Amino acid sequence: MSIRQEKIAGVIKKELGKYFQLNAISICKGAMITVTTVRMSPDLSIAKVYISIFGGNNNDESFDHVITQSKFIRHEISKIVRNQLRKMPELRFFRDDSFDYAQKIDNLLK
Repeated sequence: MSIRQEKIAGVIKKELGKYFQLNAISICKGAMITVTTVRMSPDLSIAKVYISIFGGNNNDESFDHVITQSKFIRHEISKIVRNQLRKMPELRFFRDDSFDYAQKIDNLLK
């Protein structure tokens, strides 16, 4: 990744983290969402956002709700970063289940 891609990814990761923290009840129905990684496309038009979901009753339902709200989330984040970015990239959300995978391996080793 270029330096520019890393800087934009860092800004988006930071602002999405704050946004999910402030709006946990409405967006994720009480679950805690952590933004683990943001990867930018070379033309800076798409941001792949990897999120981990903890503590919810139904994490799949919380993830589906984030997907359906992605355009609204993009709009809200674009209002925050409008002075830092010329154009807000499209946000594509993916589940980062590396924590679950590590926990599963740890249980198998025990």
